Amino acid sequence: MQAHTDIAATGWVARLPRSWLPYLLLARVDRPIGVWLLFLPGLWGILLSRPSPHESVRLIVLFAIGAVVMRAAGCVVNDLWDRDIDRRVARTAARPLASGMLRPRQALVFLAALLLAGLAVLSRLNGLAQALGVASLLLVALYPLAKRVTWWPQLVMGFTFGFGAPLGYAAGAGRLDAAWAVLYGAAILWDLGFDTIYAHQDREDDALAGVKSTARLFGNWTAPFLAVCYGGAVLLLAVAGHFAGLGTWFYPVLALPAVLLGRQVALLDIDDPALCLRLFKANREAGLAIAAAILAGWI
Repeated sequence: MQAHTDIAATGWVARLPRSWLPYLLLARVDRPIGVWLLFLPGLWGILLSRPSPHESVRLIVLFAIGAVVMRAAGCVVNDLWDRDIDRRVARTAARPLASGMLRPRQALVFLAALLLAGLAVLSRLNGLAQALGVASLLLVALYPLAKRVTWWPQLVMGFTFGFGAPLGYAAGAGRLDAAWAVLYGAAILWDLGFDTIYAHQDREDDALAGVKSTARLFGNWTAPFLAVCYGGAVLLLAVAGHFAGLGTWFYPVLALPAVLLGRQVALLDIDDPALCLRLFKANREAGLAIAAAILAGWI
């Protein structure tokens, strides 16, 4: 497997003041796919709760801002924990903390600013959503440690990134119910699947560094495992739609994201890191298709 990096320090990022570059790369603003994948489960939750159109727009805007801020905060926490490991992995060796572009103290100050911005967004939600949002910080802090102690860090990532789904539902509906729980399960399985694809970029370096992952655990059996994850996610989405009382149009439109996810399983080549990255990024379209299916269920 060839050395591979997903850092993109060119394009619009390179046109900004040079002193900003280490912070922008630390926050992964050069790779917005992470913002999308954090935002989309929240969008599902908001749409599934079916608030008024005005409230839907308000919540979607807040969750979009929150996704940008909290994804950046999560990246800072991750890179603070992993800076020694990152130096030994080709894809991550150029990250600001691993390469020495930034010192840990600078990253901590940046993290504090991001958390304050996230708190400002959270203050605009109802009390239940605020409580859930505060609770999610524990997952953000502990997720980077998972790869050191379990073969299932991608599952922990699913609980962390997928938390937007129950948070969005609570923000829109103001309650916890069966639809809330099942939607969270669907988001966890979706995240588990695509993050396993992502982890195959680092499989060989992770083995040398002693880092555990579902990519290493399943190896050549990743495609069947991925089919189970994605199939389970689609099934749970259908159940969540039923519990939420969505209309019949939800179910045929849900076939579109099912096909998009199935395509990832069919095309997967775990020895092609560039392809793994493309398949990982394809989950933006799959996630948007899920949102479209939920919206169709409003009819």
